[in-house]
This record gives sequence, C-alpha cells and structure tokens, in this order.
Amino acid sequence: MKMILTILANALALWVAAALLDGISFGGDGTDLVLTVLGVAIVFGVLNAIVKPVLKLLSFPLVILTLGLFLVVVNAIMLSLTSWLAGVVGLDFTVEDFFWDAVLGALIISAVGVVTDLVLPDGRDRA
Repeated sequence: MKMILTILANALALWVAAALLDGISFGGDGTDLVLTVLGVAIVFGVLNAIVKPVLKLLSFPLVILTLGLFLVVVNAIMLSLTSWLAGVVGLDFTVEDFFWDAVLGALIISAVGVVTDLVLPDGRDRA
C-alpha cells in the first residue's frame, strides 16, 4: 500500500511540475496522459531508489561544502535522467533545459513531496 501511495505522490508531484513549467511536458490525452504520468512516476521512483543514493554518496563533499544546496542539483539530475529513461522505454515525457526546467522542476517536486508527506499517513502512530 505504501508503494502505491508513493507512486501516486510522485505522479502528482511530476504532474504539478509539468503544469507549472513550460519546459516539462507529458504527451498524450485522457487515459494515455494518466498512464504516461503513472509510468513516469514509476521510473522516477525506481531511479530515486537505485541511482540517487549513489549520486548522494559521490557528491557528499559538495553537499557538505554547499550546506546541502547541492542536493537540488542532484534532484535535477534525477529529473533529467528520468526524462531520458522515459524516452528509452517509450514514455512521452520531456525536460527541455537542465538549469531552468530541471532545477525548478526539482524544487517543485520537492515542495509537493513535502506536502504529500504531511497529508499521507506514514504508518507510524502519533500518539
């Protein structure tokens, strides 16, 4: 259940970023659009689970040096990598420009992720 909620939260975050930024876009209409967003959310989640920890480990000195701000660049790299991999698997998702679109998209996705983490249950009792 938690995995499904995580995929739906990622899908919502990606869709909001695409709605707010012209350089991030999904292809398709109606059901195709929904399936594309869900497919990209799955790709995004798999990349975040496998590749992101390696990137964070390799960039640890820069993260320390910038007091954590370099993590925004790591998130932008993950979004650009998701765009590339989505194209490889046949999903119509594009991120046009790294700096403006991927970095701003990463900030939007992080903000939506924080809000969805506050709203969705995490399985812990808060008694």
